[in-house]
Amino acid sequence: MDLKIKNKICIITGGAKGIGYGIAKLWAMEGGIPVVFSRSMPKEHDEELKNLCKSYEFYEIDLKNYEQIEELVKKVATKHGGIYALVNNAGANDNLHIENTSTKDLIKSYENNLFHYYAMAKECLPYIKKEQGSILNIVSKTGITGQGRTSAYASAKAAQMGFTREWACAFAKDSVRVNAIAPAEVMTPLYEKWLQNFPNPKEQYEKIAKAIPLGHRFTTIEEIANTAVFTLSPLASHTTGQILMPDGGYVHLDRALNWDEN
Repeated sequence: MDLKIKNKICIITGGAKGIGYGIAKLWAMEGGIPVVFSRSMPKEHDEELKNLCKSYEFYEIDLKNYEQIEELVKKVATKHGGIYALVNNAGANDNLHIENTSTKDLIKSYENNLFHYYAMAKECLPYIKKEQGSILNIVSKTGITGQGRTSAYASAKAAQMGFTREWACAFAKDSVRVNAIAPAEVMTPLYEKWLQNFPNPKEQYEKIAKAIPLGHRFTTIEEIANTAVFTLSPLASHTTGQILMPDGGYVHLDRALNWDEN
């Protein structure tokens, strides 16, 4: 299937590892040009993206530096003649609970997880509008269901979903599509690190996997990337304002189905 993204520029924040890297890699494999904005880039990932796409670029960036965001977005647009798509992805669950988190720390968490989604979209939009392109926000099921003891992260993710629907409304007249993907349980490097907080990480993993209706397994990075790249592409030309949940039915079905393991 031709996704019609050949030579189209897609900026991916946090595209050095995990879900972001999976999206960058598939964008390149499908003929697009991924541009990664991240604090660092593993050498092996950098080399793989270069092998897949000669025009691929990596820019080291502090996403809390809004002047740097403005500068680098303009640089990318000038060099490549435009920007077709943006994937807002960077961020991490910092487990900040209301009972032990100050307002100052809450704002700091929003700087890490929320404000740069707004800043990146603001700077990219003039170029995306010219190409009638697409924005994809990577959010989280936590922003829908809550998790307990993650007030900062859960509220940031909920706000990202608000951005998604607001921008979809605001820019439909410009034929710009804005969607979000809300992953649930995906084995990323950050998720592996989180599992180590438990006395028995393997047992905790198996407990979570058992609750996922479709296959009793975690969603893969590749499955998230497949959904992301298709949704960004012109083939999803009438899809906007959606919160997509490729999660094996975890959020919507796990409480409705009574699975018999025997």
